[in-house]
Amino acid sequence: MSGEAALRFECFGGSATIHVGGSADSQSAEGASAQARDRLLEVHGRLSRFERDSDLCRLNRSPEATVGASLLMRRFAQAVREAARRSGGLVDATRLDSLERAGYRESMTGREPLSLEAALAAAPPRRPASPHPGQRWRMTEVDEAAGIVLRPPGLRLDSGGIAKGLAADLVAAGLEAHQTFAVDCAGDVRIGGAAGLPRTVLVDDPFGGEPLHEMQIRRGAVATSGIGRRAWLRPDGRPGHHLIDPGSGEPAFTGVVQVTALAPTALLAEVLAKTALLRGPREARRHLPYGGVVVLEDRSLLLAPRQAASCAVRVPHEPAVAR
Repeated sequence: MSGEAALRFECFGGSATIHVGGSADSQSAEGASAQARDRLLEVHGRLSRFERDSDLCRLNRSPEATVGASLLMRRFAQAVREAARRSGGLVDATRLDSLERAGYRESMTGREPLSLEAALAAAPPRRPASPHPGQRWRMTEVDEAAGIVLRPPGLRLDSGGIAKGLAADLVAAGLEAHQTFAVDCAGDVRIGGAAGLPRTVLVDDPFGGEPLHEMQIRRGAVATSGIGRRAWLRPDGRPGHHLIDPGSGEPAFTGVVQVTALAPTALLAEVLAKTALLRGPREARRHLPYGGVVVLEDRSLLLAPRQAASCAVRVPHEPAVAR
């Protein structure tokens, strides 16, 4: 929107943008956007599994079952459990071992991904994903009074999209009083502002063509999840990507290649998008209660109407990032 302060920078393995319009409590749009950028980078650094000294890495390598954790780390651990519960065990952040076995051990920033066409050509037969019978995500608990996270030693968590959605929501909380704002955390977008002005969001073509669909959002969130953004060829010639089928432990090829989901919060939109993709073509739209767009591997679209309240509903307040 014209008149907004805007910042673009690298974060969460992709491009992040902050847009802010109007002053609030003597804070200019420029100052608010800079502060939002710093908060987003802070959350990224503390929840990255590729930074040895991050909060997440310290938790993952701790030999103790009970680990003292910052408020941010506790929020993330709660989000891990809620994402799995909400998705019926499909969005399972405890499957990091499977993700690493599939080839995602190091950051892929700067690496050219395998094309979606090449990944699909070499992919195994399509089938919906299934939850892991062990349901290890239930073993992750948070004790707020004690300020700790509890989980069995050796149970490691992957931040992935859950951290992106959480970060977008946390940063957006500090921008609510401004006239307009948009936080795009590498594809997880939170939109709002006191003016309630509509903002256009385009759904990209995962095959590289022109945008496929246009949405108008006044307040709420949108997240896109797809198998083509981070894809690679494994040593045995099989394609890999970052969306794991918890039941098989292998990259999921369901017949859906991308889902864009609407929701009141970016974290919920992220979970809904991944759930719909992992469910496959027959079930995908049923898991998009606020609306969305499903792209199938034959390049056709499935549009999901809003079944629940509009994304203009009041978004619950999210506290600022705390240590």
